[in-house]
Amino acid sequence: MDEEGVLARIRDDEALRYALDLVGDFDVSRLDPVEELRLPDGSRPTPVAGCAAGGTYYLCGPIGTRRPVLYASSEGQATLLAADLAEALAVITALASWQDALGGHPLDELEEEVRADHPGLDRERERIRAALGLPALAPEEARERLLAAARRTVPGFLPVPVEHDGCYDPMPVGG
Repeated sequence: MDEEGVLARIRDDEALRYALDLVGDFDVSRLDPVEELRLPDGSRPTPVAGCAAGGTYYLCGPIGTRRPVLYASSEGQATLLAADLAEALAVITALASWQDALGGHPLDELEEEVRADHPGLDRERERIRAALGLPALAPEEARERLLAAARRTVPGFLPVPVEHDGCYDPMPVGG
């Protein structure tokens, strides 16, 4: 399924939208970023989802190509999340609190914290994977993919606000 098909599938399925919001804080109804961004090459990334903290997930590059997924926080930090939308969704589905995982927090502790609040986590992860045909990544593999993507953020994907000077800072990468 191409990225537009994936996004349409998510938008059209209330249970899937709920699962992605619960598991990955990926909400396709939040398409209003804090500010408009451009990439260093001058292109504009396309917002595809947001998170509860005000951050935005973007697709970068021309339609019809494999488009990397960029996350820009509301605090002026950004990171590449994955090489494309399918990989990004597989990574955030596999990792409890992907931002903390990116920062190097122990995966077992993050998983335990999320499970304490969401006992149906495994069921929702399975719903996402089945609906979108995503692989079941082990948390360690998901973090490796996330770290590899994050390390490619600078210089080509570190966004710049359209309305004022300056640029976003890379999100801290640990582990």
